[in-house]
Amino acid sequence: ALAQQAGTVVSEQQPPIELQHCTLAGGCQAEQASLVLDANWRWVHNTGGYKNCYENGAWNAEFCPNETACRKNCAVEGVDSAGYINNYGVQAEPDGVQLKFMTSGGNVGSRLYVTEGQDAYKIFKLLNREFTIDVDTSTLECGMNGAAYFIEMDRLGSKGRDDNEAGAKFGTGYCDAQCPNEKFVFDSNKGICCVEMDIWEANNRAAAWTPHPCSTVGPTKCEGIDCGYGDNGERWKGFCDKDGCDMNSYRMGAHDFYGPGPEFTVDSSKPLTVVTQFLTHDGTDNGMLSEIIRVYVQDGKVVGHANSSIPNVTGHSSVTDGFCDAQKAAFGDFNHHQAKGGLQSMGETLKRGMVLSLSVWDDFSTHMKWLDSKFPDNQEKEKLGVTRGPCDGTTSHPEYVRQHHRNAYVTYKNIKYGEIGSTFSSRVHRRLESSVHV
Repeated sequence: ALAQQAGTVVSEQQPPIELQHCTLAGGCQAEQASLVLDANWRWVHNTGGYKNCYENGAWNAEFCPNETACRKNCAVEGVDSAGYINNYGVQAEPDGVQLKFMTSGGNVGSRLYVTEGQDAYKIFKLLNREFTIDVDTSTLECGMNGAAYFIEMDRLGSKGRDDNEAGAKFGTGYCDAQCPNEKFVFDSNKGICCVEMDIWEANNRAAAWTPHPCSTVGPTKCEGIDCGYGDNGERWKGFCDKDGCDMNSYRMGAHDFYGPGPEFTVDSSKPLTVVTQFLTHDGTDNGMLSEIIRVYVQDGKVVGHANSSIPNVTGHSSVTDGFCDAQKAAFGDFNHHQAKGGLQSMGETLKRGMVLSLSVWDDFSTHMKWLDSKFPDNQEKEKLGVTRGPCDGTTSHPEYVRQHHRNAYVTYKNIKYGEIGSTFSSRVHRRLESSVHV
């Protein structure tokens, strides 16, 4: 990222968040952490002054005639406590945080990272572990997404590289499996890739969880075809599996599993606990990732994920390489997941450690149809795998969403991680025999 000097105008005051680290023997112990706002949302101005380096979608030529000059001349500014709340809609709550979709000042969405101390991101190592988070996506409508996910960012936010003097304290160093081209890089043909594990991408109509393996270790710069940006199949020639192996109950045929109201097995109009377990083939920390299991806890009931009813993919309720291969074949999708090493590759990244991101956003490029509607647009909704959710797409454009749902929000609470079976109350065994599979 450019504009990499550390700002000194506003004192950075990261909102606190409490985590719970759990073991079967000792229960859960509180850990104090913080949340930091991504650098892309921040004020970027000339060092020693107050002029915007970036305005109306363009770089100020006075400070940014080229990337190198921009890095040296521009600073990413801090955000104080009032700024987090009023400017960005980030409100600390007991045991968690609420992210408002919009603020009165016009900010839309936010993306935050969990930090360990002010200058480093917390690294979660989740192979042979489970991760649990309470979510409330009840006010997020079609076209919106409250996303909790892990990415293999650099622990220090790439501080000390490419003239980056800001680092994790200012939310720098983002990467994911889409190899994003962030606004701090001039060349739209360049990006930054890293492995991504989507725990929860959801609104109140649809939800998905998705491993995205890559051939990368840590944040990796890409250019051209390695970014997978182009058409004509280039999407599947880059460093990362951009499609991922998604588990979306609606797409897999269970249309009555997740949605708003008591008629759904998991009621999105109320908060729910989302448990994700990363099991190894031999049950040890050194084993290979063999299965990702999802469990929900709501109103005191433990609910296993819905079984797929798609022909040739029936019976699957967890993510395994077998599920991914069968799903790709049934839907006629290119199996980039397998090409990038599948769950073994994902497990190696979980063992190295990943950074937790919490966000809320809308989507100009596809209107979130990949999550909750018909996608791709040019295919018939009757084709297997094309219909991802019940939304028809007519109310999903950001202009509509921002006009009609400006008071929407997402909350994330009670973040816990630890040994399998240690983060939630139930008699659920390792393989979850006692959970309710529907």
